[in-house]
Amino acid sequence: MSQPQDTLLVSTRKGLFVLHRAGERWEVDRTHFLGDKVTLAHVDARDGAWYAAMDLGHFGCKLHRSNDRGRNWTEIAVPTYGPEETVPVGDGKPELPATLKLIWAMASGGANEPGRLWLGSNPGGLFRSDDHGASWTLMRDLWDRPERKGWFGGGYDAPGIHSICVDPRDARTLRVAISCGGVWRSDDSGATWRLSAQGMRADYMPPDLAYEQNIQDPHQMVQCVAAPDTLWVQHHNGIFHSTDGAASWREITDVAPSGFGFAVAVHPHDPNRAWFVPAIKDQFRIPVDGQLVVTRTRDGGRSFESLRNGLPQQHAYDLIYRHGLAIDSSGDRLAIGSTTGGLWISEDQGESWTALDARLPPVHAVTFA
Repeated sequence: MSQPQDTLLVSTRKGLFVLHRAGERWEVDRTHFLGDKVTLAHVDARDGAWYAAMDLGHFGCKLHRSNDRGRNWTEIAVPTYGPEETVPVGDGKPELPATLKLIWAMASGGANEPGRLWLGSNPGGLFRSDDHGASWTLMRDLWDRPERKGWFGGGYDAPGIHSICVDPRDARTLRVAISCGGVWRSDDSGATWRLSAQGMRADYMPPDLAYEQNIQDPHQMVQCVAAPDTLWVQHHNGIFHSTDGAASWREITDVAPSGFGFAVAVHPHDPNRAWFVPAIKDQFRIPVDGQLVVTRTRDGGRSFESLRNGLPQQHAYDLIYRHGLAIDSSGDRLAIGSTTGGLWISEDQGESWTALDARLPPVHAVTFA
């Protein structure tokens, strides 16, 4: 078993906050990029490098790397699209020029692929770097697939890639999840791709299109490190579970208080344990009854518990974004960060939660380091 991780990177609307566990408490140790919108942080476990993705509005998306755990940062390249590239948006609207709007997912390559990184963007491009982010290459086969014309945006105008799972058994095998474009798989380091969303259902589509794989809206997808054939998805209209490497998906219904949400985490050593943060769907996007809860299954989705101890249970309007829930490599520590600046950490797999004694800016993502 891995040792618990004592550092947490919190990406917020106003900077990157680094928390450290001091005794029994978590404290803000330092801040980086204060005032800037940090949308995501990635930690490369192979070499310890930290990456911070930013959205600077007028100045666009930026990406920084630190090789010394945040003491020094270097700006590195961001992906670009060709001048003629366009993006479908759905609803009969004209396509938009492909311009980088958001760095939405990052993942490290395999242990035998030093320097390789994967990046998912909005609009929905998947990029690969083989030089620690100094340069990026668009995966053309996925971008040029005719099915991409059927993708459309969820909460954004354009579709986006927010989840990248690199198979720990063979790093050439990748799975990505797209809002709204389903789940896709590659077995050759991104050279070719195929749809892998069989069994997913979209209740927001007409009945004859509900099972169309290419228009599914997975909000987040995670893969168990110890059992990589097990994947969990928090979908727009529910929870989906795969035990065959995403070849097929099983819908799990009747999860109280709601099957809607954005975030999901899976235990790194036990594929049957997963956590979700439910909310009221569509235009509301707030906790059910104003009570923030985390739901957990310990039996592969046959049953769920609502975990509330330490979480606000009255007038709580904290929404947890898709990257706002994280589990550490030990499988015991979890963290959630909310759109209203709340941050809670659990040391016992969600049984109880402790709030950070600080009010943070709106949280986009949490990452253990």
